[in-house]
Amino acid sequence: MTDEANNNGPDTAAETAAADAAQDAATPGTDAEVDPIETLRAENAELRDRFLRLAAEMDNLRRRTERELKDAKAYAVTAFARDMLSVSDNLRRALEALPDEARAAADTGLSALVEGVEMTERGMLSTLERHGVRKIDAEGQKFDPNFHQAMFEIPNADVPNNTVVQVVQAGYAIGDRVLRPAMVGVAKGGPKAEGNGDAADVKNG
Repeated sequence: MTDEANNNGPDTAAETAAADAAQDAATPGTDAEVDPIETLRAENAELRDRFLRLAAEMDNLRRRTERELKDAKAYAVTAFARDMLSVSDNLRRALEALPDEARAAADTGLSALVEGVEMTERGMLSTLERHGVRKIDAEGQKFDPNFHQAMFEIPNADVPNNTVVQVVQAGYAIGDRVLRPAMVGVAKGGPKAEGNGDAADVKNG
């Protein structure tokens, strides 16, 4: 009886509680492992990274939209301009169909008609130019397949090989795009252009 009182008395209970408390203190809990400051720093870094990514995406979207709007404005009349070039070609053919002798001997009515057709052609080309359509300067230039379409070759030893010596149909560009390549005749058999070597022949196939 005395031994049981000694083993289960208040002192024993106190010792047990103290031992449990010491064990809990020796084993850190989950809350003690997490530093709230570090947590906030990590969250802040993540939010900052998301913000920078979003800002970069928005900037790219803005630039792309501006470029698309600029292109749409510059090339909106492409199809219409190409059709109008056909009308301009017909006006030019009508003028060229009239021999110089007939034009010189024309009466007042025919002269007025010819002058009216010429004014119409100039006005149409001027209007197209205001909308960004420009004529490609081809004659005398080195043949460039990006702007010229070779229709035939002309033996000519007086000019460098692959030089445009005749324009069959004028070419036009809109902005930095070719609206219609110039149809040209190209010199063959002349001296090679300085510094080009065989590059022109290779380039033009």
